[in-house]
Amino acid sequence: MSAADPFDPSTNDVGRLVVRCPDRPGIVHLLSGLLTEAGANITDSQQHSSDPSGGTFTLRLEFVLAGLADRRAGLEDRLAAVAGEWQLTWRLTEAAHRPTVAVFVSRADHVLQELIYRVRAGDLRADIVAVLSNHPDLAPVAAAAGIPFHHVPMTPATKAEAEARALELIGDVDLVVLARYMQIVSADFCSRFPERLINIHHSFLPAFVGANPYQAAHDRGVKLIGATAHYVTPELDAGPIIEQEVARVDHRATVEDMRRVGRYVERQVLAQAVTWHVEDRVIVEGPRTIVFT
Repeated sequence: MSAADPFDPSTNDVGRLVVRCPDRPGIVHLLSGLLTEAGANITDSQQHSSDPSGGTFTLRLEFVLAGLADRRAGLEDRLAAVAGEWQLTWRLTEAAHRPTVAVFVSRADHVLQELIYRVRAGDLRADIVAVLSNHPDLAPVAAAAGIPFHHVPMTPATKAEAEARALELIGDVDLVVLARYMQIVSADFCSRFPERLINIHHSFLPAFVGANPYQAAHDRGVKLIGATAHYVTPELDAGPIIEQEVARVDHRATVEDMRRVGRYVERQVLAQAVTWHVEDRVIVEGPRTIVFT
């Protein structure tokens, strides 16, 4: 699924450069000078140093360069020429590029619907190319949006086979989003999408586990309902956090009220995390992230 008008002239010739390297004087001067020499105009710059006395320096630049698509190779050659001396790791992307996304779901549709809406509205510059589920329930939602739907049942005995089938169906996508997909993906599946696999879960873990966490939270008088979006790693729900949010409830809230608030927060948090990811605003630094908002 793409936006109604995938061509956006505002992104034409807009590039993004994300760099990480050991912190030392002159990095900003080096990179801004390199872009200037190439004829680029820097329109946004954000940076972070983990420790100015010898930590890691992270920089995100947005720039405009006329004819970027044709001149990108030359710019990459300039970066490669200085990468060794400055110990740079870098990625260069074009804002006009629309990443391909596969969304994994189970029976809940609220997060999927939010992603579909944001793509259609042009707020999320990505193409949802597949919806995959272990249940058939959300096939009509995908069909209404014009997105291919794949039903891949999964049991503990068929997990490896089902994941292999899922990988075959979604192909080489840029990002996989677990949008309330009620399955634990394997370490092998995670390894196929390093820093390209995003999950959402409610804030009750690990205090309230099981099939009915909202009832348990209601019984204990929980006053905050939240959600966490994070990159998926083999260690369950322990990947680098991208975004979190909470909403307050009080003693009058029923279990269904709490579920409704939870759905709203999950929609917002996951959609924001996906948006930041496709805009090259998230940089993983060990067990945590740097997010240039």
